[in-house]
Amino acid sequence: MIAIGCDHGGFILKEAVKEHLQKRGFEVKDFGTNSKESCDYPDFGRAAAQAVAAGECEKGIVICTTGIGISIVANKVKGIRCALCSETTSARLTREHNDANMLAMGAGLIGEIAALEIVDTFLDTEFSGLEKHSRRISKIEE
Repeated sequence: MIAIGCDHGGFILKEAVKEHLQKRGFEVKDFGTNSKESCDYPDFGRAAAQAVAAGECEKGIVICTTGIGISIVANKVKGIRCALCSETTSARLTREHNDANMLAMGAGLIGEIAALEIVDTFLDTEFSGLEKHSRRISKIEE
């Protein structure tokens, strides 16, 4: 199951990502928001991150206008490694090297086509498992 959350700035892109994930056969748990009405991204980013940290969802995707604020919120939750990505290379490398369990994107900075490619890359890339990367992740978790 994939957790997804956004604020008003990410609502339209979140809906497109959610539909894309469902078409790919993923189950999606939507933590809102559910409209373009102004709201506070910490409420939705934290809820999605907590679901990933608790093991209720395997991975998470959070979206706001820049992706910055909502990624900061997600990373405040213990056990979360949320990467802000605006292209596929970062999405691939954060999975391979950092075993990131959440993806953040900025709806005001990337279009839908790029976002869906980033999502697919993030979800389809496995952690490398290399000792040097595992060691570094352990240091992050400390």
